Amino acid sequence: MAYSRAAARYAKSFLQLADEKGMLEEAVKDMQMINDTCVASKDLILLLESPIVKTHKKLAILESIFKSNVSEFTYSFIKLITEKKREGVIDDIAAAFADLYLEHQNILKAVIKSVDGVDDVVLAKVKEMVKAAYNKEVQIEEIKDESLIGGFVLTIGDNQIDASISRRLAELRKEFSVNDYVKEF
Repeated sequence: MAYSRAAARYAKSFLQLADEKGMLEEAVKDMQMINDTCVASKDLILLLESPIVKTHKKLAILESIFKSNVSEFTYSFIKLITEKKREGVIDDIAAAFADLYLEHQNILKAVIKSVDGVDDVVLAKVKEMVKAAYNKEVQIEEIKDESLIGGFVLTIGDNQIDASISRRLAELRKEFSVNDYVKEF
């Protein structure tokens, strides 16, 4: 996922500090809750990004939402990023934190897209192959995408394996668009 450099740095610092304090698992749950809240409320993100709303108002809003739902450790981090005027990237910080946590745990995230989902046998086989290729534990996220027509698309980091029918049809269209026929009289 693409997020700002500042978000990645704050997430990395928070992860390291939480790990040093022995509060990593609690921080993971808190950041997941923050991420879920931000995904569910685009209005919250727009408000936090707004230069018109004063910082103390943003902090009061964040306090009302998160103070009773997250640990004091995480809430102090929220206060810090608000004081540093980085509250507009709190959603990116939470997403970056999730990715960094998986990396910290030596877990590789893979995304598999298919029309109807992948059955458990195929999913286990894909997981086993990716684990063998990358020598890491694998977390697979399934996404349904009807535009694929059939087959699947497996994405691991920057690598993508596209075994979909829609890609094959596009290749055939391109191949047939080249007319090699030369009319002879």
